[in-house]
Parts: sequence; structure tokens; C-alpha cells
Amino acid sequence: MKLIDGKKIASEIKTEIVAEVELIKKNGGKIPHLAAILVGHDGGSEIYVANKVKACEEVGFKSSLIRFEDDVTQQELLAKVHELNLNNDIDGFIVQLPLPKQINKQKVIEAIAPQKDADGFNPVNIGRTVIGLPSFVSATPFGIIELLKRYKIETSGKYCVVLGRSNIVGRPLSILLSQKGKFADATVTVLHSRSNNIKEICCMADIIIAALGQPEFVKANMVKEGAVVIDVGTTRVKSELTKSGFKLTGDVKFDEVATKCSFITPVPGGVGPMTIVSLLKNTLLAAKKEIYK
Repeated sequence: MKLIDGKKIASEIKTEIVAEVELIKKNGGKIPHLAAILVGHDGGSEIYVANKVKACEEVGFKSSLIRFEDDVTQQELLAKVHELNLNNDIDGFIVQLPLPKQINKQKVIEAIAPQKDADGFNPVNIGRTVIGLPSFVSATPFGIIELLKRYKIETSGKYCVVLGRSNIVGRPLSILLSQKGKFADATVTVLHSRSNNIKEICCMADIIIAALGQPEFVKANMVKEGAVVIDVGTTRVKSELTKSGFKLTGDVKFDEVATKCSFITPVPGGVGPMTIVSLLKNTLLAAKKEIYK
């Protein structure tokens, strides 16, 4: 069993981004600028956004954080999105999810200009991904594909099971893996809460990607010997072993599954660090105008 070290790979990619930013500076170019809109004071969202701001500093990007209280109206939020769309100094931006119940999340996502959609959630970018055109790929799928590349994990002709059908992880990932090309060309099945025979189907998979949000859903009896297992799940569960009283738990029962795998990601330290670094990669692409020319 080999552990897929997302922290290590993310650090390597950050070093590569730093080198690109230094070259941009040397040539008198514009430093990439990522903005984030944060609504309310959700603990998880606060941590995620703080980590993104810190990551920008580490690679030499400019960053801006725009805050709104929980009672912000949809009109106010959409006005800010429109303002950022027109701001030529900002190359890419995100609206941190989740949003309060009075906000229509989909309308906000659709309002973000595709060429500034650093999260890759806008339907235009998802559509371009589906048909194989250059696009800003959703950060988590982008990061997972990068892990497969960096660890030289063969996907061509392999049977891959994706657990979860979300628009930001499961669906785009299934498309990327089944497209033509290196570190693609896989045969992909998407399983979800209404799927039958989940255990039996998973047992046939060469690669399992678990993105259900159900702690320790994938057990050893669902995994064949030598399979590759990518765990996207990050759920806070109660624990007497930590000072905080909680621990991050993935969708895979790591201790019993790991012994059967050829490769596996841990939680934390696997897919998570790659999600943030993928956001940086999208921002760099946006700054260089390499997608929408």
C-alpha cells in the first residue's frame, strides 16, 4: 500500500506557481488576484477562506476578502458579483458556499463571469468540461486528476466507480475520467443514494472515488485487492482522542481498507490540500487569459 500524500503534491505545485509568479513579475506583468466573498460566520467556511487567503500569500498572489452578514439580500450579493465581474484588477473570484437560505445559490453561481470562475462551478465551465473544451475545472476534480497524474496511476481501460453525483465533484470527475487522453480513458460508473448493489459494483472497481459525505461508508468488503481508493469525504465527527472533541473523518474506513489498496488517500492530508492549490491554478490560468482568450 502506498499513501497518496496530497500535502506533498500541493507543496510541489505551489513551488511551481511561485516560479511562474516570479517570471510574471520579472516581465512586468500583472500579479494574479483572487477574491473571495464570504457570507456570515460559518466555522467551516471561515477556515476554508482563511486557508485560501494564506495560500495566495504563499505563492505571491494578491487576495481580497469581501464579507457580508447572514442577512444580506440576494440583490446585494448579485450586485457585488457583478461589480467583481467588471473589476479588471481581479482575475478570479469565488463565492464561498454554503449560503443563507434566502439566497438562491444557483443564481449566484450563474452570475459569476465564466472567465473569472475560479471554482469552476458556472454552467458554462461545466459544459465546456463535459465536451472537452478548455475550461476552469471544479477544484476538487482538478486536484484528484492531478494526484493521479503525479503518482502515475494508470486509468486507461480501468474500471472506476465514483460514489456521489454532486455537480461539483462526482459528475465532473466522471466526465474527466471517461474522456479521451492520458490519465483518462476509464470506464466509469457513478453510484449514489438510490443505487442498488453498491457493494457488489465497488468490488469490481480498479479505482474507487468516494465523495458521498458519509463517514466510513466504504468498508474493506467493498474493495478488491490492489484497488486505488481516493477519499473526498471530510466530515467532522465527535472524538474523545482530540482536544477539540472532533476529528475529520473521510468516506472510507481507512484502517481496514488501506491494507487492501495499492494506493489510498488519507483524511486529512489527501484530497483537501489539492482542492485549494487547484483554485490557485485556476486563478493563474485566469490571470494569463489561457482559457478564454
